[in-house]
Amino acid sequence: MRKLLLSLALVVYTWTGMAQESDMPLPSQSQLAWHEAEMGVVFHYDLHVFDGQVYGQGNNRINPIEDYNIFNPTQLDTDQWIEAAKAAGAKFAVLTATHETGFGLWQSDVNPYCLKAVKWRDGKGDIVRDFVNSCRKYGIRPGIYVGIRWNSLLGIHNFKAEGDGDFARNRQAWYKHLCEKMVTELCTRYGDLFLIWFDGGADDPKGLGPDVEPIVNKYQPNCLFYHNVNRADFRWGGSESGTVGHPCWSTFPTPYSHSNATDGVQAHNVLLAHGDPDGGYWVPAMADTPLRGYNGRHEWFWEPGDDDKSLYPLDNLMDIYEKSVGRNATLIIGLTPNPDGLLPAGDVARLEEWGREINRRFGQPLAQTSGQGKRLRLSLKGKQTANYYILQEDLSQGQRIRSYRVEAKVAGKWQTVAQGTSVGHKRIEAFEPVEASDFRVVVEQCKGTPCIRNFSIYNTNH
Repeated sequence: MRKLLLSLALVVYTWTGMAQESDMPLPSQSQLAWHEAEMGVVFHYDLHVFDGQVYGQGNNRINPIEDYNIFNPTQLDTDQWIEAAKAAGAKFAVLTATHETGFGLWQSDVNPYCLKAVKWRDGKGDIVRDFVNSCRKYGIRPGIYVGIRWNSLLGIHNFKAEGDGDFARNRQAWYKHLCEKMVTELCTRYGDLFLIWFDGGADDPKGLGPDVEPIVNKYQPNCLFYHNVNRADFRWGGSESGTVGHPCWSTFPTPYSHSNATDGVQAHNVLLAHGDPDGGYWVPAMADTPLRGYNGRHEWFWEPGDDDKSLYPLDNLMDIYEKSVGRNATLIIGLTPNPDGLLPAGDVARLEEWGREINRRFGQPLAQTSGQGKRLRLSLKGKQTANYYILQEDLSQGQRIRSYRVEAKVAGKWQTVAQGTSVGHKRIEAFEPVEASDFRVVVEQCKGTPCIRNFSIYNTNH
């Protein structure tokens, strides 16, 4: 009986991802779902999309929108948004339910600065509801982004209510409770959520921040939480380039606090991009970038006078994909609905093109295998030209591989065509084209027995 209890204890984890009876961090079920998703999107939508001006974050955080009835997306079609995201290969989607203006895109009973206040749809619109319904219609997992660090209407700057004395302290306490009540609404009205994303964090509940983590735990126990000073179920990858460094480990030395970096911003961002192979916590990486991030642009929101020149070309998007999903990170692409309530036609076309190219390159391997141990051989149907491999670990057993090499059998001899360190959920890498009938992966260093769920070889030059 004692042995049975010890065995059961090995598979019981706390939210931090620490195995209770093992020194190897393990992911929670929601974190495994994060890895499996591989790619998602975030839709940024707010009042200033309608003001006819180029978005300025500094001004937007300080100056309230004078006329909130400019919000009038007469052709709003969240089905169109989600269909486009799915065409690219996204498995989840996130909506900015509220951003830096403080305006809410749902029928809030606690925040009067929301869709109830506008003339659009006679004050009865609920874009969060439309969005979630569209996600479920097309098999995409919904997430909600809650921006509480800034609120230009209420004078909240970096979580702090502006002012002095009792006036400011009372407003601070009121704002914290407002945030908690808004989060309760979002957690209880729209069914199961994939994640809740507090942009810029939710700060410290013992300080300026609201105590939102218990609310999420109560009403959305299977939801990914990102993040406050105490907890993050995944981590930002250190830049908004859509890429992470290699190696990229899923483990981290702390439960993660992006806002409380103690060793300098640059050093902390390097740590975010790479993780720590010896870290005691499972905090996998997220890579994010807007689709309109080309030619010196970086547009999370739609801007007037914009055109398709700001869209990443397909080659750039494939490079981003291989340096995020292909480096053990989950990729989030920012999409920008316009004042009509639609994704621009050029964005839709580029997303479809991207999804087709991902499938063309990696949808059909020349051969695939799986297994445990330090050597895994893969035989092709005769001698064929190959130039890519994909390697995946079974992350339910932890990230075990520390270094490896991929070999091809050429003229009767094994020769190394690629070498690497971190694998994790997925490692995608090109190598110089080689003609061979057999390949193998050789694990050089590991922690425990390697559990390889997929070793595949490709020729992307067809």
